[in-house]
Amino acid sequence: MKLQINSLSKTYANGVHALKDVSLTLNNGMFGLLGPNGAGKSSLMRTIATLQEADKGSIFLDDLDVLKNKTQVRQLLGYLPQEFGVYPKISAERMLDHIAQLKGIGNAAERKELVGSLLENVNLSKDRKKHLGTFSGGMKQRFGIAQALIGNPKLIIVDEPTAGLDPAERNRFYNLLSQLGENTIVILSTHIVEDVSTLCANFAIICQGEVLYAGQPDTAVNELEGKIYSKAINKADLNFYKDDFSVISTQLKTGQLHIRIIQDVEPGNGFIAATPNLEDVYFSNIATRVDVNTI
Repeated sequence: MKLQINSLSKTYANGVHALKDVSLTLNNGMFGLLGPNGAGKSSLMRTIATLQEADKGSIFLDDLDVLKNKTQVRQLLGYLPQEFGVYPKISAERMLDHIAQLKGIGNAAERKELVGSLLENVNLSKDRKKHLGTFSGGMKQRFGIAQALIGNPKLIIVDEPTAGLDPAERNRFYNLLSQLGENTIVILSTHIVEDVSTLCANFAIICQGEVLYAGQPDTAVNELEGKIYSKAINKADLNFYKDDFSVISTQLKTGQLHIRIIQDVEPGNGFIAATPNLEDVYFSNIATRVDVNTI
């Protein structure tokens, strides 16, 4: 399968230009969509998921026009939105069985086997009879993942999926998504760089509705080799360093502010060379659009 997005734009009624000529090509496997909150990630996900119209542009899933054939697309789609609501007085098992019926799985025995397998994969087997209204935030998120996988989807969209998951749950989710990505297009929308570096063979950085970078994580990191430097400074001196250097990120540790800069030549002034990582790629791309003090 191939998902082709061409020159996609969307402006909301309040004047917010959420998407600006977004073009991306996605093949089978995990694709990370990385960006700060409000970058346009959810707008892009909702458009691909046929939940809102685009002002212009096109999306094709192989030869299927996503914007014109919504019903057909939904039959091939698994979707976990950022905010996932549940019916509070229905059990997890019963709700998944109902969704499976809506997805066209008519055989009761087949549904029972599928629901059992999904609940096992997301570590909810022991909670299958509990009402969804009693679930914690992390449990609801795992249930949302399970419902997105019903019907053997060819395209899976997960929007901020690891929010609310503890480290063990996140690791289980990583393994599940990695397995799915072998034969499916999986779009992982997140602002957590670790999610992308752990899971995705390809990714894009989006900010203020525009794609700033698209490629492979390892390639992106290698492009910064020999260009990242770090230094511990007094917090009060940050603005002086911002005037003289391209500060891409800051982190406060034990009372001192550790800053990272990007520069083609050795800066001196007490800076030491640092090994680049995907966070540096991310921050160096969005630093001109988002104030470093808010990163």
